[in-house]
Order: sequence, then structure tokens, then C-alpha cells
Amino acid sequence: MRAFVVTAPNTGHIEEVAKPVAKAGEVVVKIARVGICGTDVEFFNGSMPYLHDGQASYPIRLGHEFTGTVIEAGPNVDQSWIGKRVIGDVMMGCGKCSRCLDNRQHTCQDRYEIGIRNGFNGALAEEMSIETRFLFQLPDVITEELGALVEPGANAWRVADAAQAKPGKRILIWGTGTIGLMSAQFCIAMGAEVHMIGIDPKTFPLALEVGAKSANTEVQPIDGGYHVVIDCTFDPSIPAKALEVVEPGGRVVLIGVDSNPAPINSRLLVFRDITVVGILSASPGLQQSIDYMAAGKVKLEKLVGATIGLSEVLDAFNGKRPASAGPGPKILVDPSR
Repeated sequence: MRAFVVTAPNTGHIEEVAKPVAKAGEVVVKIARVGICGTDVEFFNGSMPYLHDGQASYPIRLGHEFTGTVIEAGPNVDQSWIGKRVIGDVMMGCGKCSRCLDNRQHTCQDRYEIGIRNGFNGALAEEMSIETRFLFQLPDVITEELGALVEPGANAWRVADAAQAKPGKRILIWGTGTIGLMSAQFCIAMGAEVHMIGIDPKTFPLALEVGAKSANTEVQPIDGGYHVVIDCTFDPSIPAKALEVVEPGGRVVLIGVDSNPAPINSRLLVFRDITVVGILSASPGLQQSIDYMAAGKVKLEKLVGATIGLSEVLDAFNGKRPASAGPGPKILVDPSR
């Protein structure tokens, strides 16, 4: 089968690789769509920290925001999985340690991460294998396009949940990329008022379309201030700024991160009685993401700019958008093309 393989920084190509075979407890999924994520780009350009601390190495098959159909079931697997449309958890814990047994498998020390950690092959391929314990079945109302958005959507649901979004809450989201715009939709769906900051004014019409009350390049004062500030950027200066902007007694939610430390003033955090929450992984929010999407509470498909084939992935990793792409920031891949 065909798969996109990154062999070194800024170097990748399509290879013919062996088809996966379902082992005990596993199924094989025929991939329908894969989302290209900022993490994938970091692996491609060599900046991803996992490449420098031994958690990952080249060559690597990327792709973790996927959806597809089960086409093969291995030993000890219920054969009724075959034909079901699914998405999968990216974080695959050992299932035996105290963290896994406490439903925190996304923090398991020995976890695999699809297309990211410990050499587990990703979904930028025609097929992939995965254990059934990490699968979620999709309802018919969720299309292939939407299915590939469940995982990033689950991250956004977790952001909104950590922000305690509800009617009366005023939330400032820093970052008008995919996760920022998704987080805005979930916060709004929960009843909050959302304002956004971005560096690219071309993204502002989409921010307003998904329900943000305002979108600007700088923080704008509002009556009553911001109860919550959410950082969905790769800018290490934002967490410190968020502590200054959020109302005393408020919350700061951090999901944006890059390879550089983001120092904050802990005394300011204490003196302003601020709660800071970090979000790692979509794992605890996957079912909620599916439920919100199936109920039409969020319209994440608005964020898809284009769907490309495997032959166009290299261009996408190099930052080249298809000429026909719409305003949405998310690029999906159809590996059959």
C-alpha cells in the first residue's frame, strides 16, 4: 500500500509499504480522511521535541487525526467491528499502570501515540492497524470529513470544559487557527461569550462566522473583563500576557505549545488568584466531541479549507495551500487519491 513517510527534516515522500495485519485485539482500518496537524508539521521540519529526547525518530509515518472503516479483525476481536466507521484515540496507554487504570491512559509513561510516539505508524497511508480498545464508532450523521475532525474537536471540547464555559462567562481566545476556532465553537455552544485575537486578519471573518463576538490583533478591553483567557498559539510570550489580562479569580487554559519554554510570573498568578489548566490530548473528550458534532451543536466542517491526496502532502507540509482552498485553516488528506 502507499504511505507518506518522513525520512529526515524537511524530507518526505510516498513509499510502497507492507499492508498492516490485525494482531490479537486489533483491527485494520481503511483510512478515509486524515487531518494535517501542527504537530505533524513540527515532525516534518524537525522541531518536535520528541525527536530530540528519544521518544520518536525518523523515518516516521505521520497522521493522527483520522477516520475510516474497519476492514479486518484479528484474533479475539468481535467480527462485528468489520464495516463500522470509526475514529481512534491517539494516546494508547499500556492498560496496566495506575494511570491507565485511573482512566488517564493519555499520561501513561509507556504509551504509544499514533504517528507520533514510540514508532507507532500513523494514518497518512491507505490502511492502519489499531487495538479495538482505542476505537470509537461514528454515527451515520458524521461524514468522513467530520470524522477526521473528531480528535482535534475533542481537544477543543476539553479546552471549553476546562474554561468552565457557560452563560455569563466572557472568554478571550488567543489564536485564530484550527484549535482556536474549534475552541470558540465549543465555548459558544456551552453558552459563553467569546472574543478572539489573531495575527492574521484574513481569519477574522471566519471567527465571526463561527460565533465570536469580536476578532482583533490586540486585546480589546470589555465591560467586566475576561473571566477566562485561552492560549491556542505557538507563541511562548502569551501565557504571561494571559495572566495580566484575565480577571482576578479567573482561569487561564493552555493548549498551544511549541518547543520553547513559556515562563510565567508565579507570584502574579498567586496574587491575582488565577487558576491555570494545561490540556494534553483529546482522549478524555472524544465521545463528547462526537456527541456535540452529531447533535449539530458545533459546525467544525466550516474550518476545512481543502481535501488533498497523498501526492500533495509534501506541499502541505511546506506550507503551500491548494489554489482552490477555501478560508478554513484545516487541510484534510484522502489517502485513496
